[in-house]
Amino acid sequence: MSERIGVYPGTFDPITLGHMDIIRRGAKLVDRLVVGVTTNPSKAPMFSLEERMHMVQREVAAIGGEIHVVSFNSLLMDFAEREGASMIVRGLRAVADFEYEYQMAGMNQQLNDRIETVFLMADVSLQPIASRLVKEIALFGGNISRFVPAPVETEVRARVAEIGLKGD
Repeated sequence: MSERIGVYPGTFDPITLGHMDIIRRGAKLVDRLVVGVTTNPSKAPMFSLEERMHMVQREVAAIGGEIHVVSFNSLLMDFAEREGASMIVRGLRAVADFEYEYQMAGMNQQLNDRIETVFLMADVSLQPIASRLVKEIALFGGNISRFVPAPVETEVRARVAEIGLKGD
């Protein structure tokens, strides 16, 4: 029997408790989960790729099991193929996520129909968490401790102190 490999892609800027929930649960579905940290040309990251890789590696280390953190800068389906994946793991928070993810899954299936997309609903308590909102709250001095692991909170606070509040 061949090894079941899944890929969970994202920018993880920063990694949140919602991401961690999907990683923990996704890892139970496969023999090996590859967390793919990528760049997104439409997003302006707060952290460099190297910083995000370090954050994700540190946070998933405590989960155990076969979880590998790999960076990529290519089409997701090409990355999944290189990793030998048979499934893409995606987290859903709300209906708006579903519409976008449904379209992406359809396009990805057109690119490679041998790789399935599996959607996991975020834990109800974690559904509102989004990296974009975490950064916005932090930039305005809000408390992000309920949304990210403690070491990530420290890193976000330090970065906010470096860049200062943009705007008024």
